[in-house]
Amino acid sequence: QVQLVESGGGLVQPGGSLRLSCAASGIIVSDYDMIWHRQAPGKQREMVAGVVPDGRTNYAESVKGRFTISRDNAKNSVYLQMNSLKPEDTAVYYCNARRALQYWGQGTQVTVSS
Repeated sequence: QVQLVESGGGLVQPGGSLRLSCAASGIIVSDYDMIWHRQAPGKQREMVAGVVPDGRTNYAESVKGRFTISRDNAKNSVYLQMNSLKPEDTAVYYCNARRALQYWGQGTQVTVSS
């Protein structure tokens, strides 16, 4: 059984930082495209950042220079370091593992507000 469990969300002031974690079981994260998505209220889900098996990363334009995705193979986990957070980053953040099949976590809420 595959599980992706996100953690690390919360309430943060504009300009602050958060680090999201995605702990995987049932798959090996280094074998999958691991992607962070987010969905804000009333908006479509969008890709935020991804890392592929060979380690290459890509980012949405809106987060480039502020967010960093990383992978820890020993912990079978993926992380999203979010700096210089803005109110428009407020959303539920989801971890996604993609190959022939894909799997989703349940999401973690990030709220950026003063």
